[in-house]
Amino acid sequence: MTTRQVEHEITVEAPAAAVYRLIAEVENWPRIFPPTIHVDHVERSTGEERIRIWATANGEAKNWTSRRTLDPERLRITFRQEVSTPPVAAMGGAWVIEPLSGDSARIRLLHDYRAVDDDPAGLRWIDEAVDRNSRAELAALKTNVELAHAAEDLTFSFEDTVHITGSAKDAYDFVDEAGLWAERLPHVASVRFTEDTPGLQTLEMDTRAKDGSTHTTKSYRVTFPHHRIAYKQVTLPALMTLHTGLWTFTENESGVTATSQHTVTLDTENIARVLGPDATVADARAYVQGALSANSLATLGHAKDHAEKRR
Repeated sequence: MTTRQVEHEITVEAPAAAVYRLIAEVENWPRIFPPTIHVDHVERSTGEERIRIWATANGEAKNWTSRRTLDPERLRITFRQEVSTPPVAAMGGAWVIEPLSGDSARIRLLHDYRAVDDDPAGLRWIDEAVDRNSRAELAALKTNVELAHAAEDLTFSFEDTVHITGSAKDAYDFVDEAGLWAERLPHVASVRFTEDTPGLQTLEMDTRAKDGSTHTTKSYRVTFPHHRIAYKQVTLPALMTLHTGLWTFTENESGVTATSQHTVTLDTENIARVLGPDATVADARAYVQGALSANSLATLGHAKDHAEKRR
């Protein structure tokens, strides 16, 4: 069997350890890989893990599983596809991060692969796909790692929680059934909702702000009945360059703890336009958190009523 080995590289303006951490900690992937919606650990032990990745490809959401080995000492992460799709017979590789200075690093992306039946046409197809994807991925990674590293102080997370004396399933169902939100939630003006693949949803909606204005957002959502819904917003309001979220429903002795968690990166270029010339990053942070919390708490409040009525 012929195994092809190829390498691509790019230089980034961020410290090697920070670059390694952004790639190693999969919860960062929605921040640094625009197509990534959500990543979950299937298994993890010291230095070894299986991860499940949900991402968009040509406008469609897909998911697959990969096995990774992490070596923080050598700043190296190896990966191997568990199930390859023809014409690929096997595919793996590694990320290698090399410090160039205190503030810059080289990222090397290595691949090794085989074609089904050693077919020359299949191998050519894989060569082209790996070369095209690696170049695009490294270019995007450079941009987004540099942005993520520079925006660490502009990225923040917060959560809102309500207690429900009902079942997790009923509360979960209310958030899961987002296609009904225009009828069920006063702040939602209209909804376009699809779920072509079970557990993978597209949610586009027009939301009313306190001042009566409406804005349109679009999210991809990944559902884990009946305890978790993760999402990534892909059409964003002006004050954000990133917005990911997680709804969780945890049963306890007295009912359910329902939580809405948000991670946001602020868009500093729009602060003055949206909030006025004297507005600061702190003002933008307070405004965004206030708006998102108001919507989350409204949704959780209606989920609570829904679940408690069904008890």
